[in-house]
Amino acid sequence: MTPQTIRQMIEAGLPDSSVIVQSDDNTHFEAIIISKLFSGKNMLQQHRMVHKVLGDTLGKDIHALSFKTFTPEEYESISDFESS
Repeated sequence: MTPQTIRQMIEAGLPDSSVIVQSDDNTHFEAIIISKLFSGKNMLQQHRMVHKVLGDTLGKDIHALSFKTFTPEEYESISDFESS
């Protein structure tokens, strides 16, 4: 499994999302997932959406994945804060 494959899976399952996935060893991954589909949902609901997209690959092909989810507005707010 590669970061690109995980990114493609998430983007296919969550249309119009932006996904950044990184890994040093292709077994432990970190991701940032930005999607309008997260609007109005709490963090648990957002994470369940991502888990549903990845399905059985979690724990099999993907040994470990940590991720943060954001709406576009939340991500823009964080980006503005970090650049100031």
